Amino acid sequence: MRVVQIIDSLEVGGAERMAVNYANSLAEKNQFSGLVATRNEGLLLDQVNQNVSYLFLKKKTVIDLKAIFRLRNYLKKNRVQIIQAHSSSFFIAVLAKITMPRIKIVWHDHYGISQDLASRKNIALKLASYLFLGIIAVNEDLKSWAFVYLNCPNVVCFPNFITASGAASNKIILKGEDNKRIICVANLRPQKNHELLINGAAVIHQKFPDWTFHLVGKDFHDRYSSNLLERVKELKLSEIVFFYGAVNNSRDLLKQSEIAVLTSLSEGLPLAVLEYGLAGLPVVATNVGEISKIITSEQEGFVIDSNNLNQFVNSIQILIEEEETRRAMGRKLNFFVEQNFGKQSILREYNAWLNSLSTFID
Repeated sequence: MRVVQIIDSLEVGGAERMAVNYANSLAEKNQFSGLVATRNEGLLLDQVNQNVSYLFLKKKTVIDLKAIFRLRNYLKKNRVQIIQAHSSSFFIAVLAKITMPRIKIVWHDHYGISQDLASRKNIALKLASYLFLGIIAVNEDLKSWAFVYLNCPNVVCFPNFITASGAASNKIILKGEDNKRIICVANLRPQKNHELLINGAAVIHQKFPDWTFHLVGKDFHDRYSSNLLERVKELKLSEIVFFYGAVNNSRDLLKQSEIAVLTSLSEGLPLAVLEYGLAGLPVVATNVGEISKIITSEQEGFVIDSNNLNQFVNSIQILIEEEETRRAMGRKLNFFVEQNFGKQSILREYNAWLNSLSTFID
């Protein structure tokens, strides 16, 4: 199959990482694997393998005719059979299909607010779905929603998978003492609930003053991030809680950390927790989305109630005090993630599914 991934940007985010992961992985075996960024490039461009055909469309408006025809020429030149459109990039994929009716679209749904799917309405997506060959959902809730709301019968659930990323373009050394760092990899968005982390850091600091918290993720310089910075200042945690912004590869930062956390109010199947597992770190995460399918027992990590400060602090305290417990948890989670979320097993299912649709592909 000749498949191209389309994504709005290559900024650091879950959907963006998966677009790159699919493009890189398919390039290892396919005759052709492409990646198209429509609106913006970003830090993940450094993670795109050289054998992936890459195009930046420089799309300026919702309906940008120059970008549409630039995409059409790329698809025609490379004899692309399938567009795998991630998240909102389905729209330009449909516009391209109108000019090339034989091209097929697979839409990849990464929607991260799975707790509120009943209110998720998108008329443009609903109409566009008549033109989809298939739909990939990253969790079972999204799969069920697609069956009910959209107009495409070929819906499948493939969880996110992880790959070993290349080296980061710039080396970052985390602040604080070695072996006493707690890391959170999550863009600064309200659904990630960094307030819980900061409030927990204030409590932990009273008992374990040498331990520090490290927040890695894009700062959108909005009210949410301003409130976080103000809260850190108010609690006098500026030498305890550190912000690093977006990075193109968190692997090096995870290696410098002892404990990983994710305090989200909502999630799908978060790549951050998979990356924590790949790094062999013990994890404290809230019980949202499909996190409990990654951390299935207390042998692999602590899953706490959403926004529960006491559970968060108690779990962190156990991991700080019991070194062997955190080492054992990290090993267990690493084994589980390697076995269940490595790219080989998921790509086998993905390729089998595409082949099952091959009768629809010219």
